[in-house]
Amino acid sequence: MQIEIPVIAIDGPSASGKGTVAALVAARLGWNYLDSGSLYRIVALAASRGGVALDAETELAALAQRLPARFRQGQVLLDGDDVTDAIRSEACSAGASRVAALEGVRTALLELQRAYRQVPGLVAEGRDMGSVVFPDAALKVFLTASVESRAQRRYKQLIEKGLPVTLDDLLQDLRERDARDAGRAVAPLQQCADALLLDTTAMTIDQAVGRIVMWAGERFAV
Repeated sequence: MQIEIPVIAIDGPSASGKGTVAALVAARLGWNYLDSGSLYRIVALAASRGGVALDAETELAALAQRLPARFRQGQVLLDGDDVTDAIRSEACSAGASRVAALEGVRTALLELQRAYRQVPGLVAEGRDMGSVVFPDAALKVFLTASVESRAQRRYKQLIEKGLPVTLDDLLQDLRERDARDAGRAVAPLQQCADALLLDTTAMTIDQAVGRIVMWAGERFAV
């Protein structure tokens, strides 16, 4: 008899904190974790390194299909090279948003993402985890925050890393990225009808994690 592996699908806009929250929820539950955004960032980085244009759908899809990416103890490896920090740059973030809008790339990465569904369970975060990748997930969460709050959080992160950035530029970038993610023809960012809304504008990370763990306890008795 096939075992039904539970999935918590967490979707939301850029810089909403869903990556941090999802990773902590997975740790609290002892489940596997999928940062789907990293896969698109790796594609964008690999394209940049290989001289592939970010609108060359056929070439990008082929690149995604044979993506030599591995995740190891918090590290992201591309062909054996540690790219954990490289894929978090603003340039790579913008590139990831562009390649993620291409149907060929999304199709190439679909089965790779679904392969992360392993016992005892999976916490998956991204833009279309509940709508496309795991539509049968028993718990779907749409995690968001105001664009001003998200820009402040991203600004603090980048300043702490010593990167030159202005709050106005981040606000503009997030607004443009939100519009691009929500308006793309393929798997647009949206709250699923059966997803629970979690607005973290006035919440701490611990509060957000606690809320999702509570919902998981109600759905999965964990």
